[in-house]
Amino acid sequence: MITKDIELIDQKISKESAFIDDLFLEINKTIIGQQHMIERLLIGLLGSGHILLEGVPGLAKTLAINTLASAIKGNFNRIQFTPDLLPSDVIGTLVYNVKAGDFSIKKGPIFANFILADEINRSPAKVQSALLEAMQEKQVTIGEETYLLDDPFLVLATQNPVEQEGTYPLPEAQTDRFMLKTIIDYPKKEEEKLIIRNNLSNKKPVVKPVVSIKKILDSRKLINEIYMDQKIENYIIDIIFSTRSPEEYKMKELSNLINFGASPRGSINLAKAAKVYAFIKRRGYVIPEDVRAVCHDVLRHRIGLSYEAEAENISTEEVIDRILNTIEVP
Repeated sequence: MITKDIELIDQKISKESAFIDDLFLEINKTIIGQQHMIERLLIGLLGSGHILLEGVPGLAKTLAINTLASAIKGNFNRIQFTPDLLPSDVIGTLVYNVKAGDFSIKKGPIFANFILADEINRSPAKVQSALLEAMQEKQVTIGEETYLLDDPFLVLATQNPVEQEGTYPLPEAQTDRFMLKTIIDYPKKEEEKLIIRNNLSNKKPVVKPVVSIKKILDSRKLINEIYMDQKIENYIIDIIFSTRSPEEYKMKELSNLINFGASPRGSINLAKAAKVYAFIKRRGYVIPEDVRAVCHDVLRHRIGLSYEAEAENISTEEVIDRILNTIEVP
């Protein structure tokens, strides 16, 4: 691509991505710190992807997505996943009308722009799989009818890494459908002081809509125009292929640690997330740092570790670090 064209795209992106600052300001009214989580929420929203959040209770996961929904005037529904939940409780069901003698559709909470699937691993596989069609196809089937879901449609699923009793681990086919898996940590000392003050204050912050849904949908199309050089594409391919055949990339020691590598969804989502990250940073082109910034979130749930890795207490984080430190940066 000609340098002049890249400059034009860069100027266009710089202008059209100005609303990102407004969104951050609005979200930061209620969410103190957690910039990594907020950035990942925006990557999911602008990249048409879903997010799996892992963190102990009380880290503002519900509040964050509720605030984001308010800031763009979207519909928000929270589904608490429990062992007795049924697929019909999520997507909806057919209800028999005695007077009319026919069935009518009762739509479930899945029909919203933002869905919080709280503690998704608390429910059995049949309920988890009810989300599969919704997440992948952006539609649900009730009876013989198929209904399109709202656009944008973002599923934010949470799971508690501490309590594993009475849980149903997500199968690989399910986790692969999440664009990102983000680990949330505790706030810093100064941030926690502000959290205490805000919660004990009589004046509660009010989140106002600062971006329209149309603007989000237009930005998604614009993100596809962001320039990605062939060297960056090759860099992404090398990262993904090194998770499948590490010995070909001078990382033979990883061969016994990895059971399976990232699927083609991994490479698609890594490229897409890198473009969205460039957009958030108000750039019209992707640089290697964009790929590296989102790599852990895109790949940590797509690499299957062997028993040997678990026995040696080696995590997917360490495997990704090793790959990023070995693969040559363009």
